[in-house]
Amino acid sequence: MKAIKIVVPPDKSISHRAIMLGSISKGTTRIKNLLMGDDIRRTIEAFRAMGVSIEITSSPSSADPRNDIVVHGVGMRGLKKPGKALYLGNSGTTMRILPGILAGQDFEVVLKGDTSLSKRPMRRIVEPLVKMGVRISGKRLKVKGIKEKEIFPPIEIHGGRIKPIRHNSKIASAQVKSCILLAGLFAKGITSVTEPVRSRDHTERMLRIFGCRLKASPGGVYPEQSRGARDRQDSGVSLRGPVRLRSPQTIEIPGDVSSAAFFIVAGCILPDMKIIIKNVGLNPTRTGSLDILKKMGADISFRPRASSLEPYGDIIVKGADLKGVRISPGEVVRAIDEMPIIMVAACFAKGVTVIHGAGELRVKETDRINSMVTNLKKMGAEIEVKGERLKVRGGRPLHGARVSSYGDHRTAMSMLVAGLVLKCRIKVTGLGCINKSFPGFLDLLEDIRLLTH
Repeated sequence: MKAIKIVVPPDKSISHRAIMLGSISKGTTRIKNLLMGDDIRRTIEAFRAMGVSIEITSSPSSADPRNDIVVHGVGMRGLKKPGKALYLGNSGTTMRILPGILAGQDFEVVLKGDTSLSKRPMRRIVEPLVKMGVRISGKRLKVKGIKEKEIFPPIEIHGGRIKPIRHNSKIASAQVKSCILLAGLFAKGITSVTEPVRSRDHTERMLRIFGCRLKASPGGVYPEQSRGARDRQDSGVSLRGPVRLRSPQTIEIPGDVSSAAFFIVAGCILPDMKIIIKNVGLNPTRTGSLDILKKMGADISFRPRASSLEPYGDIIVKGADLKGVRISPGEVVRAIDEMPIIMVAACFAKGVTVIHGAGELRVKETDRINSMVTNLKKMGAEIEVKGERLKVRGGRPLHGARVSSYGDHRTAMSMLVAGLVLKCRIKVTGLGCINKSFPGFLDLLEDIRLLTH
């Protein structure tokens, strides 16, 4: 059996939050193993524009995007009005979470993004912030199938005094939850967010190590766990404001499980292959893709390690015969970023895979249902789409084709992984978007290609 060890980039979601909370805390925060991708640079530039000193203490390269930085926090209300609108590029995380922090400042600011980000819906964060008393507005456009006009960037925020709310979210979204909780840091009283199922909890974990007390509130259920149970658990969280954050001094960020998912699937579909992925975050709210793949028959094991911030460890994956499965809406929530590569795995699985509740994929960097289905069909895959349901008939032979990234990093990487198994390479146009989350991906992919061919 051929074997390879790889290291994936640091977790993008945790990197964003470490910079944000470090900037508004009291004291200096050293962040080790920070992802220095395009999105993270936008977050750094935004806080620098608001008066935060952020030092990059090591130089990244295309092959190794890991960085150490030092953030000199200015306190909860220490940010300064930027001289111009903050340009966030393609970073949807920054666009949806940062307004929670800006809600508590005493200045006005405009957030804008590139063409893709300007098409991503923001009503989900605007409406709860308005209920908290924030003056916030964006571009309102009519969208087919939606009664009220949707709100898109640019977003204009007038910070100031805000009030707490109890928000019952109709969708499970870590970005919405994070935005409201961060705004709640500045409000006097209890701010709470309840979700239909629990979304990723990086913000809650990060807030705790910065000294904020949070309380889990009962209601709802966890999505399916690896053992297939639906246990009653906490799906809500609350905090009492105002809160003063204190720097924990040092934060070390684990590898990104969403980035690891591409090589996990590669290890599954390549025969006689073993891939060891080092030091990956194993937060249970992020490991939905691993649970889905194990249900499909993947040979995945772990070497866990202890951490005060996030659970992490090594992931070992070996080639296996995958089978088609039913993927529920709750499972999709825990694997939303990995669904494009799960669709690739489904094409190589024996039998039918049905994905329910995938509608959120349409409002990512691109419409990922459209991008993945279009590309995979060009390669010979048999896929049906009906509303928020996808049906993939696996086991059909795929062939080379010219496909597009659609400007989306996860679409691009998913198609390249699919091409690993084919004798003739596929041509994927627009690969520059991969730097958004995974600088060095192409080099790692080529190492595996050379090992297997």
